[in-house]
Amino acid sequence: MKESQANSTQDPSFNISELESQLESGSPKKQLQVIPNLAEIGDEGLEILMGFLQNKKSYLPTIVEGKIYQVLRQVNSSQVDEFIRKYFPLGVVPIDSVSNIDYSHLQIKLAHQDFLEADKLTMQKLCELAGEAATQRKWLYFSEVDSIPIPDIQTINTMWLVYSEGKFGYSIQREIWLGVGKNWDKLLPKIGWKNGNTWTRYPNEFTWNLTAPQGHLPLSNLLRGVRMFASILSHPAWYK
Repeated sequence: MKESQANSTQDPSFNISELESQLESGSPKKQLQVIPNLAEIGDEGLEILMGFLQNKKSYLPTIVEGKIYQVLRQVNSSQVDEFIRKYFPLGVVPIDSVSNIDYSHLQIKLAHQDFLEADKLTMQKLCELAGEAATQRKWLYFSEVDSIPIPDIQTINTMWLVYSEGKFGYSIQREIWLGVGKNWDKLLPKIGWKNGNTWTRYPNEFTWNLTAPQGHLPLSNLLRGVRMFASILSHPAWYK
């Protein structure tokens, strides 16, 4: 019996079957863990990942689909390249913009987890959404935030969520903010923007990878106070 069990665990088909089962029905944490394992197996594992991505069950992708897309983009395979070009040329997050803003470059940066450049692009896009005056000055007044269309805020937020394994995004920052009773003195250290009375200095003291605290990104400029950031966290998008 022991010998039979040992042989079965060494059987590649057993491993692939088990990994596929975990991908299909495991917890999100387990799903994220098995994705790189399937990619390392080779063609059969890649077929499973592409099939899962192609058959995603909802319009809005999850962190699992985001992770699969990221892993597939790193694979040196003409078959995978063709699959991405055919089905997901702009990424897995559908781009919904009332203002016809192009978020493709932002999605690419996030898919590559180039969070520094993605953060810069995020503020640029928010300014575009707020209007010409904000675009020229390169920052937002708090009073301009509510005019940003709900679908656009949701698109930006979903991109951050999906490509950060659920760690970053305005909705994550909002959850933490509400969890500390909207107390800024508690929120800012919790997301790594402040240490005691010392502000985290841009850009070198911020963490531009997934070792950062939950809700660390994207950034909001607080040089003029917290009202603009508060407006984002109170945007009507979070009530839809």
